[in-house]
Amino acid sequence: MLAPVWDSVSRAAGKAKVFHLKITDLKTFVVNVGRVNWVFCKVYTNQGLVGLGEGSVTSKEATIAQAIMEHKRFLVGKDPTDIELLWQGMFRYPRWRGGPVLNSAISAVEIALWDILGQALGVPIYKLLGGGARKRIRMYKDVGSRPEAFLQAKEEGYTAAKSGFIRVDDNLVIPHFAVREGIRRLEAVRKAVGDDFDVCVDAHGKLTTVMAIEFCTGVEHLRPFFVEEPTQLEDLDELALLRQKTRVPLATGERSFTKYGFTAFCERHLVNYIQPDVVHAGGILEMKKIGAIAEAHRVEMAPHNPQSEVSTMASLHVDATTPACVIQEYNPRREAWIQDLFHGEGAVVRDGFAELPGKPGLGVRLNEKVAAKHPYRPVNRPNYVFRDGGVADH
Repeated sequence: MLAPVWDSVSRAAGKAKVFHLKITDLKTFVVNVGRVNWVFCKVYTNQGLVGLGEGSVTSKEATIAQAIMEHKRFLVGKDPTDIELLWQGMFRYPRWRGGPVLNSAISAVEIALWDILGQALGVPIYKLLGGGARKRIRMYKDVGSRPEAFLQAKEEGYTAAKSGFIRVDDNLVIPHFAVREGIRRLEAVRKAVGDDFDVCVDAHGKLTTVMAIEFCTGVEHLRPFFVEEPTQLEDLDELALLRQKTRVPLATGERSFTKYGFTAFCERHLVNYIQPDVVHAGGILEMKKIGAIAEAHRVEMAPHNPQSEVSTMASLHVDATTPACVIQEYNPRREAWIQDLFHGEGAVVRDGFAELPGKPGLGVRLNEKVAAKHPYRPVNRPNYVFRDGGVADH
């Protein structure tokens, strides 16, 4: 472990720490993990400290890698500990703002900058964000929609798990069938796990307005913890309409960006849970700000996170310090080579709760040799259609 790198003269004189850190380089690494690719970046400094970040966006990975590298000419020579200043510059100077590509590229760099600062000071990132607001972090596991998958999560100690439930066969969306079978699947899971296990539903934006109302009202008696992304993002009044029609707790936010994208959700109380993703929404400090907006409006936060251990660890640092955060999505990958990809490091989860991060900085490293053995490979997402051949959401 590297020792703190502040100036020894300043330390001896009792002055404020001076790091003399400068960014010298920026690199990206795209790793194929089957149906998705993960996108990582490393920020290098003149004193040997290297920060790691992630900006994975499904089906846009090659574009994200290039977008991250667009920041190199702005970052080289800058002080990596000026995180807010650099974030503002990356966000505002290019003029074009918003969206998954631009914001995920910024998020990847920003996470890496926090990693550098934590390493420089020899403390976990969450200590620099105000310290813990809790002793441990509740996790829910992503699983399949069969009852056995939920029971397995329960046996592993989790108190909540999530699945899609909405039935689509051979990429064909038949609205009433999809809804009816989704309700049936949820009924089977609720019967299997009992009343005290929280079942989360990910509608994944598949539902039309009519489908969303039919599904959410149809599962009220099954008490899902929340129904995630029951509507699309283009019209918030669609979400407001659904809110009026159902008592089911609603959640959304994985495809929203920065504090600006979450303000209306909270001010209008359109959902019970906001779901920012730290590698899309703007990074660690931006998600902390989003959590503060949620706290001010008594909306709870359940961050989105289907990505790698880098994303998980970045999320946990924010979760640890954010009172509004009540549960964290977790998609553990146990393949041996993926464990090697991160040197066996990452979240420590026991009985469905993650321990607060304990290592300096982010708390996870990327093995470049393992990454090189699994290079980028284009992956096509399923193309959902209605019976008339029209494009359906996914």
